[in-house]
Amino acid sequence: MKSSVWSKRTAKDGRWFTNSASQIFIIVTVLIALVLGILADVVLGLFGPYASVLIISSMIMALIFILRQDELAAALILAVHLNVDWYLGFRVISPAMTLVLLCFCYIGRSSLRPWVKPRYLWLWLLFLGLTIIPAIRGATNLYDTLFYYPNVIFGALLMYWMGTIIARSPASIRLFFRIFSFYCMLVAIHTIIQNRTGIFLFGTARNDSYIALMANNHLPGNLFVARAGSFLIDPDWAGTFFAMAIFIPIGLFVESSSPLAKVLYLTEAVLISLALLFTYSAGSWLAASVAAVIFLVLLGGMGYRAQFLICLSAAAIVVLIGFSSHLNLLLQHASDPVELSSRVGAWQTGLRVISAFPLTGIGLGGLAYLVNAAPYMVPEQLILLAHPHNSYLEWAAMAGLPVLFVFVAILVLNMRWALHNWIVADPRSRCLFAAGLAAIIALSFNSFSVNAWTLPPLSAIGWVILGILSSPLLSKSQVGHTTEGKHDKELASAKAG
Repeated sequence: MKSSVWSKRTAKDGRWFTNSASQIFIIVTVLIALVLGILADVVLGLFGPYASVLIISSMIMALIFILRQDELAAALILAVHLNVDWYLGFRVISPAMTLVLLCFCYIGRSSLRPWVKPRYLWLWLLFLGLTIIPAIRGATNLYDTLFYYPNVIFGALLMYWMGTIIARSPASIRLFFRIFSFYCMLVAIHTIIQNRTGIFLFGTARNDSYIALMANNHLPGNLFVARAGSFLIDPDWAGTFFAMAIFIPIGLFVESSSPLAKVLYLTEAVLISLALLFTYSAGSWLAASVAAVIFLVLLGGMGYRAQFLICLSAAAIVVLIGFSSHLNLLLQHASDPVELSSRVGAWQTGLRVISAFPLTGIGLGGLAYLVNAAPYMVPEQLILLAHPHNSYLEWAAMAGLPVLFVFVAILVLNMRWALHNWIVADPRSRCLFAAGLAAIIALSFNSFSVNAWTLPPLSAIGWVILGILSSPLLSKSQVGHTTEGKHDKELASAKAG
């Protein structure tokens, strides 16, 4: 009988402490993080004052991975994607973290924490293959090289796969949504402080100068009214973020049975709605309105719908009573003919580029589009742009129509599976699916007016949520739960007979 801890297998719950390969992987990961941090700080000076933060954060994340807190790890990776990779400009840390998490999940797979491949992997591989040439053509500088393929393309598969793995049951969805909604509330508070005080907490000199130069951060014709962008910088991107995020606490509010929890989720929803208002993003409000209709339909019960309307009414009352002047400014911005004309002009330019390069596009890169789309620019587009302000036109213009078709196919087919999981879920869990699907609808609809699905921090959130909702693990767990419930009923009736 062997007693050595090195000979023991992984425990049924997927814990790491008795598996030799897992222990080696953990040690190697921590050592690599330490070595890279020391090299960056002492030798290269690459991260400067952030090197010590990088070392500490890497060790904390390694501990979270060891304890198999997958839902917490996924939410933290999304936070790193926005606050570190996007805001601070590191670009590739969150994809690397996702790869490490997936490796941990594979090595620590068990009956309770199974490993599963993403749905339609062949479509994903086709998507990765078709975008290689456009990504190479558009990689004219380091920014575009790191922007598209590592984040928007390959990073999309990683984020989607991570969502697929962590969604083992509705309880996993609930936990992830709770953590992520709290993070969204913190970003909302940051946005509100920025709007009400003019102070950008945790600001950097680079982003302060960028914000000062951006005319889009003020309402057209009213330079005294600032549009808040928070860590996403651009108010339209921040608006998209909050249009998605607002449904997560609302779904938790409707689903929860605890009065204290309901107060917390309602507070989160109100703060996120205020942050959305302060972006003055008309497209985001329209996207949120469309998604709200979908959310109401998917709730599937009059009691749940009544709770949603109560939550919606509370947010509306706060906005109408306390911030009516801001709402008027939003309506003025939405009806501005110059703004609408310039946006339509950007779309028309994108369509002309697509007609000229329907199969190959002009290259996945902002600079490539800026230069190569100039000959096709229509008069309504007032300035040169790095993208056509529409994610679907962006895929077609930069990478070709085949890439757009594959992207839409991946999106639609996975939404179909998400609806399937919604159908087999119990009524309470359907509230969570409704919230996630509403967030995806808001992102997809908003992508018609801004590059939402092709912006790394926004697309990462969308792919994680879509991976969670369409996960094959959910179908298995919910079908098993339903079968077990029927079996229990049959036994009870047999005993009664």
